[in-house]
Amino acid sequence: MAKLPLDLVEAILERMGFSAHPTLDLAGLSELYAAWCQSVPTDNCCKLIALRSDGNAPLPGAEASDFFETWLKHGVGGTCWALHGAWFELLSVLGFNARRAISTMMVAPNLPPNHGSVIVEMNGRSYWVDGGIKYLKPLAIIPGRNEWIAHPAWGVQGHWLDDIYAIRWRALHLDDPFDCHLNEWPVDAGKFALQHEATREWSPFNYELNFAIVKGEERIGVGMGKAVRVMSDGTMVRSPLEDRVGYLVDTLGVSEELAHKVPDDVPTPPPPWSRKARNGATRQKGMLP
Repeated sequence: MAKLPLDLVEAILERMGFSAHPTLDLAGLSELYAAWCQSVPTDNCCKLIALRSDGNAPLPGAEASDFFETWLKHGVGGTCWALHGAWFELLSVLGFNARRAISTMMVAPNLPPNHGSVIVEMNGRSYWVDGGIKYLKPLAIIPGRNEWIAHPAWGVQGHWLDDIYAIRWRALHLDDPFDCHLNEWPVDAGKFALQHEATREWSPFNYELNFAIVKGEERIGVGMGKAVRVMSDGTMVRSPLEDRVGYLVDTLGVSEELAHKVPDDVPTPPPPWSRKARNGATRQKGMLP
């Protein structure tokens, strides 16, 4: 994979508010991660456009340069695999010891790995800097020790489940917190790309608009088609998304050009491997009432 061009790196840092490269220490990583969480959204705008227009085209953001050029022009990011592929490349080109990681969002029991992420190793310690969950401060992975990042809107808990490290967090489209299990790192580019490609068949982000970013002391965005605001006291407010284009442009910072292209939501079907999907297919064949 080609390295990010230096002029593109400078444009990225300038957009994030940097006048110089971050220092290659925990303070610099913390500053860069906080800027990422407040500048680069987690969203499926481009993926929805791509899947509805040409299902066989390369998934958007598969190349880091493409990801960042689109972000600079249109104000959108990507889903976890594209997002973290780009985040990994930016960290690496700046000189951080970044590692791609694979994890599992445990929204239901017994799920296979389904979430890309990034770990940074520094001074003999590993830090989980998930660019999608967005908790603003690197989360140290210390054997046997739980860690907290305290904030009502975006705080998380890092905790151990036997030998599995997990982040407990709250997504915009769900009421209750759940765990993201860290499964494997480092992961090579080929395996990471295959995981990304596998989401073409089915993903919860292939059907309904989702968007998340930190603004000031709040998290804002779209959760499964509804406007969502997590206020500074932790209160989550969901409301109908009546003016979709206006909300994307005026509140979330998406270019008007791209906002008009985001297709309407369609209901999210159950995963093809789920019991519900199998039962539905059987009914269609007339084998069940």
